[in-house]
Amino acid sequence: MTSPLQQKIKITGPSVVTANRTWDGVVIWRNANKGWSTDLSDAAIVRTADEARALLSESAADDVGAIGPYIAPVALDDRGAITPGNLREQIRSAGVTIDLPVPA
Repeated sequence: MTSPLQQKIKITGPSVVTANRTWDGVVIWRNANKGWSTDLSDAAIVRTADEARALLSESAADDVGAIGPYIAPVALDDRGAITPGNLREQIRSAGVTIDLPVPA
């Protein structure tokens, strides 16, 4: 299997780097301050393959705070608000899709 850092990156519009937080699995997005946020509106937006590659590389180096970073498309509305750019990201950003068992 090819590492995400070795794959050819294709950017067709605004994109972000997303991952899951290590200790609880919550969806997070890389922000411009080289940290992570649980709020999509804080995400650093990239528009070229080189920018995406740099942000992904930086994100992958943070294997303590996040796991499985990858580039995801986003959409920007007229006011600049960010929304998930495809169905997968819409589902991920909405949170858990099933009721989790409650520990006894």
